[in-house]
Amino acid sequence: MRFNPKARLDRSQIQNRRGSGGGGGGIGFPVGGSGRGLGVGGGIGGLIVLVIILVLQSGIFSGGGGQGLGPQTGGPVNTGSGELSHCRSGADANSDPDCARLAVVNSIQSFWSEALPEQAGQEYQPSDTVIFSGQVNTDCGAASSQVGPFYCPVDDQVYLDTTFFEDMLEGQLGGSGGDFAEAYALAHEYGHHVQDLLGTMGRVRTQQGAGSDAVRLELQADCYAGMWTRFATQAEDADGEVLIQELTQEDINEALDAARAVGDDRIQQQTSGRVDPDSWTHGSAEQRMRWFMIGKEKGTLRACDTFSTRQL
Repeated sequence: MRFNPKARLDRSQIQNRRGSGGGGGGIGFPVGGSGRGLGVGGGIGGLIVLVIILVLQSGIFSGGGGQGLGPQTGGPVNTGSGELSHCRSGADANSDPDCARLAVVNSIQSFWSEALPEQAGQEYQPSDTVIFSGQVNTDCGAASSQVGPFYCPVDDQVYLDTTFFEDMLEGQLGGSGGDFAEAYALAHEYGHHVQDLLGTMGRVRTQQGAGSDAVRLELQADCYAGMWTRFATQAEDADGEVLIQELTQEDINEALDAARAVGDDRIQQQTSGRVDPDSWTHGSAEQRMRWFMIGKEKGTLRACDTFSTRQL
C-alpha cells in the first residue's frame, strides 16, 4: 500500500488516548444480547483459554452477537490528536504507522461519503477512530487492551489498540499481519458504522449459529471492507487528491490472511481442538474471506446483502 505524498490528511478523524490512564474496570463477556447499549465487536481477549472461549461468544473485529463492555468508570482521557500533529500528508503516511492509520481512516470515510448517498440515498455521518492503550472508556463501557478493534454504536466511534495485531492476530492467532491486515480491520469496523447508519444492526435477532443474524452482520461488514478496498485508490482528500496511490496483490493477501485468522472455525480449532458451528458469531474463515472478495469484486451494497441470501 502506497499513499499519495501530495494528499492532505485530516487529523480530526482520529483521537489519540494512549497513555491517558483511561479508567478501570476491564471488560466483561456476557453471552447474547445486542443493541445500541453494547459495544459491537472486539478482538481476542486475554492470554488464557477461558477468556479466548468467552471471546468466541462475543466477538472479534466486531461482533454481531453483541459484546457487553464493562461498567464505565471515571478517569482522564486525551480526546485530542496531539501525538498525530506530525501527520500532515501522504508522505508522512508512507513513513509513519500512525499517519498510515490516519490516511486509511480518511480514505475509508471519503469512500463512504460518496458511496452511501449514491447507493442507499443516505448521507454518510463521519465517525472518529480512537487509538488507545491499556484500556479506554467508551459510551458502551470500559474496554481493555485485551479487546481487538471494535465499534461502539452509542458514541458512533471505532476503537483500536494497535498492540492487538502483533500480540493477538500474529501471536495468538498465527496470522501473517501486515499493514493491510490493519486496514482491513479498520474497514470492517467502519462497515459496522455503515450498518448502524442504515439500521441494519436492528435486524439482529439470533446471536449464535452458522446461519445466525450475528454471523450475517459480521460477514456483511467484511463485504463492506471489500467494497472500500475495490475503490481505495479512488478515494480523495478534501482537495481532490487520491489518498492511496497503489494497492498490490500482497495487500489483498494480507487482508485475506487476517480474515482467515479470525474465522470462528479456525479460532475454535486452535483453542479447543473442536469446531462447533452452533456457537459461531462471525462466520468461518472461508466465509469471511469469500465475503470480503464479494465486496471487492462487486463493489455494491446490494451484493453485500447477507441477510437475504440462504447461502452464506
